[in-house]
Parts: sequence; structure tokens; C-alpha cells
Amino acid sequence: MSGKALQAFVTNYRAEDAEKLTARMKNGLSSCKYKPAEYERLQAIIDAKRLESDLIGQKVLKTRCTAKATKESSTLRQHRQVWSCECPRLQKAEEKAEDDLHDFLETIKPSDRTDTGIFSLQDYALLLEGEREEFRKASVEPVHHLKDNLAVRLREVQHQQPRAFGSDWDQVVQQIHFVKSQQEDVTAKLHAEYQSTEEEIIVLGLEKYLTSTSDNQLITENLPEEVLDSDCPYPELKESLIQAFQSLSERYQSRQQSLQEHLQTTDRFCGWPADEHQRFQFCLSLYAHPDVPNSRALCMDMLQKLFPQRSKQELMAHERVWDWWCFTQAQLKVLTQQWQRDHEELLARALVTLQEATRAHQEEQEHQQDRQHQQDICSQLRRKLQQWRAQQEEVAKLEADIAARQREEEEARLKREQERESAVRARQKEKVRQFYLKQQERRDLLEQRDQERLANLRRVMAEQARRDKERVQFRAEMLRQRQEEREERELEQQREEEEKQHRLEVLRKQVEVVAEADPERMMADTKAWRSRFLNFKEFELQRPLYSINTYTDTQIVSDPRVRVEQALREAGLHHSRYAKEVLSIIQPPKPPRPDTKSIIKF
Repeated sequence: MSGKALQAFVTNYRAEDAEKLTARMKNGLSSCKYKPAEYERLQAIIDAKRLESDLIGQKVLKTRCTAKATKESSTLRQHRQVWSCECPRLQKAEEKAEDDLHDFLETIKPSDRTDTGIFSLQDYALLLEGEREEFRKASVEPVHHLKDNLAVRLREVQHQQPRAFGSDWDQVVQQIHFVKSQQEDVTAKLHAEYQSTEEEIIVLGLEKYLTSTSDNQLITENLPEEVLDSDCPYPELKESLIQAFQSLSERYQSRQQSLQEHLQTTDRFCGWPADEHQRFQFCLSLYAHPDVPNSRALCMDMLQKLFPQRSKQELMAHERVWDWWCFTQAQLKVLTQQWQRDHEELLARALVTLQEATRAHQEEQEHQQDRQHQQDICSQLRRKLQQWRAQQEEVAKLEADIAARQREEEEARLKREQERESAVRARQKEKVRQFYLKQQERRDLLEQRDQERLANLRRVMAEQARRDKERVQFRAEMLRQRQEEREERELEQQREEEEKQHRLEVLRKQVEVVAEADPERMMADTKAWRSRFLNFKEFELQRPLYSINTYTDTQIVSDPRVRVEQALREAGLHHSRYAKEVLSIIQPPKPPRPDTKSIIKF
């Protein structure tokens, strides 16, 4: 073995043998050789991995931010949709209220010359209309004028150089700040007027007319005057009717009192300030429509935006208290309606009972008078009875003969009518039988047509199933062939690797070191290493491990079919027939090669 071959040979050690090599060097076993670790290369690899990890973390953070922004934009879009549906309803309600108010002011008329309240009411309506027009000119029109002025300035800046308008921008900014401050003052003034009006309503005691409790009437024990003032001939009946009214009122009063005690535990604002409760109630009514999708989540999101200082648990608790309060109000209203209905029914039954009692008393008196009159007449009739008896016997005999003749004529007439009815029934039975025959023929025809349609559908489905089965078998056969080819390639690569290792092992045995221990020579660099170190060129650490023969992301995105499919998927139409027709007519950027077309027909 020559010295040149020994210099070119370098013994390689694995990573797990590093500790063994250190121990052997300490123990004086200088016959082994090792390759020094490349710490700079390892550090560069670690830095590259750390940079890649940081990039991945930045991408994940960016994706989360994008998802959050997308979710927020989707929520805002749903809020805008709900508000766009609510605005026309509010505008119609406002127009209807204004029309009703104008109609009321136009239809009312004074009762006499001294009734001046109606004219003052009309004058007050005109005064309010003028004040509203002045308020609109002072608050709304400046904003519209400023908006139009800014739009004109922007259009002029787009066509000319912005340096020509540098001196006017300060004035525009000052004007904008002035309008903002003016609008803030107007808003503060309106809020102060709103609070003062609300305080006046509370002081005047008109607050009860603004709540829904005004619809509930109090259940009293007032007995109807029809029963109290009635002239009933039976005192026991009248007393029982009065007790029935009292028991009905007591029963409903106890139920109403229990519900009112429940309501007294909280006020009509459920423990919140009036302004916040009204905004909360308006938000609930805005999202309470059944046609609003995902209304619960949208309502809770809007409530959290309207009341950022309150937690979600407080909002849900207030909503439960408000639902309970509304439910109790509804129970009070239903209870009042039930009491009115039962009171009216009991009053109607009581009036009918009183009328029947009066009628029965009158009939009883008339019956006594008739009985006395009949006793007087009986004495007279007893004397005439003997005279009439002979006449009655003769009349009865004549009537019996006449009745016998009439009975024979009636029997003959009934017999003729029965014959006519039997003939009519026979004709009707024949018509019914013909109708049933036609119905049966129609059902047989429909059943035959349905059977033929079912047979055709089954034949088409069987043919489709056979084609699908052949397609699956063909795909499975192609997959099995590719798998067999892959296994053959892997076996071939394994055999080549084994042959390579065998040749390397033979070569190692041929160049195996047979020399004395020389630590200095072992630790020194070889000539080949020094010559290679002089001509060393740094390689790129970020170079990929293997070459990729495929399309890049730019090439994929440049295909119009991919962009159209992505747009259809975002719109939720990628499974529709429209998407299939659109994708079928789009051509690729480059026509496919003739050798890539498949001749297999599915």
C-alpha cells in the first residue's frame, strides 16, 4: 500500500462514538482516529432552522390576525344587513306616526267658541315643525355642504398638483374641526333636552302611560248593577249569584296580587339606568326577528359593543331578568283578559237565569189562574157531556170509515212512490258503477306508467352501477400496477445499495490500515485535507436537499381555471351546475400536448 493512498484515506466516526473516542484518548489508546466536529456548519444549520421556525410563527400569527379580521368583517356585514332591514321599517313607522298626527290635527274640531285648546294645539304643531326645520338647517345642512365641498376638492386634486392647494388645507381642517365641535354641542344640547323632558314626565306622573302596564286593568269586586237591581222573585237565587261574582273576583285578585308582588321585586328598567335599558331593549327588538340568521350571536356581539363596561354574564343576567319581567306583564294581561271573559260569561248566565226565574214565576201564577178557571168550566162541561156522547159516537164511526178509505189511498200512493224511488236508485247505482270502473281504469293506467318508469330508472341505475364498478376495478388495477412497479424499484434500489455496500466493504478490507501507532500523525492534517482546504468553496446552506420537478405557485395561480374555481368556492357555488358549466368552457393558458390525452372513456 503506497503513502499516497494512506494520505487520501480518512476514517469516519458516527456521532454516538464521540464519547467512546474521548474516553479512549484519555486512557492512552492512541491507535484510533477521529474526524473533528464542524461546529460552524452545525451552528449555521441551527440558525437556519431557527429562522425557518420564526418565519412559520410569523405566518401563523398573520393567519390568525387575518382570520380574526375576516370574522370581524363578516360580523359587521351581518350587522349591516340587519340594520338595512330595520331602517325601512323604522322609516315607515315614522311616516305613519307623522301621517296619523297630521290626520288627527286636521280632523279635530272645537266644540264651541270657548274651546281654544284645539287652536293652540295646531299652533304648537306648526311651531314644532318650524323649530325642526330650523334645527335641520343649523345642524344637518352644514354637514352636507362640507361633504360636497370636500368631494369637489378631492376631484380637483386628482386632476391637478396638490402643491397648488397647500395653502387651503389648513382652512379646510379648521372648518372640519369647527363642524365637529358644532355637532358635539348639538348632541349635548339634545341629550340635555331629552333628560329634562323625561324629568318633567316623571314629575307630572305620566310615566305610567309610557309602560305596558297601562293595558292591564285592575280586578275589582264591583258587582254588576244588573244583578243588584234585578227584581228576582227568589231571594236565595239572587244571593247565590252575588256570592258567585264575589268568589270569581277574589280568586282573580289573589292571582293578580301574587304577580304584582313578583313585579315589585324590580323596577321596569330591571336595575339599570333608563337610557341603557332602552338601548338594551331596542337591540333585543332589532335582532328578535325569526328571519335573521345567527341572531343570538349577533345580538350578543352588538350588546358587548354597546356596553363595553359590562361583562357577558351581566348582559345575559339582565336579559333573563327582562324576559322574566315581560313574561310577568304578559301573565297580568292574560289574567285580566281571562277575568273580563269569565266576568262577562258569568254575567250573561246570571241574566239568563234571572229571566228564566221571572218567566217560571209568571208561568206558575198563570197555571194557578188556569186551574181555577178549568174547575169552573168542568161543572158546565159535565152537563153537556152526556148530550155530546151520542153525537161523538156517530161522528167517530163516520171518521173511521173516511180514515179507512184515506188509508187505502195513502198505501197505493206510497207503493207508487216506492216503485219510482227504486227505479231512480237503480239508475244511480249504474252511474256509480260506471264511475268506479272509470276510476279503476285510470288507476291501472297510472300504475302501469309508474311501473314502466320504475323499470327504466332501475335499468339506468344498474347500467350506471356497472360502469362505476368497471371504473373502480380499472382504477384498482392501475393502482396495483403502480404499487408493484414501485416495489420492484425499491427492491432494485435495495439490491444496488447492498452491492454498493459489499463493494465498499471489500475496498475497506483492501485499504485497511496496518501500521504502528503514531499519535502525532493521527492528529495532524493530511496533505489531501490541506490541499482540499485551500481550494474549499463555501456551499449554500439553504440549498434544497433534492430538486423538485413540478409546477411553481406562480404557474398554478396563473391558470384562470384555478382562480375561477377559488372564486366559486368562496361564493359557495363550486358544487352547483353553474360552476360545472363555467369550468367546462374555460380553456387552459397552454393547449395540452397530444401525448398527454387519455383515450380511456368513463
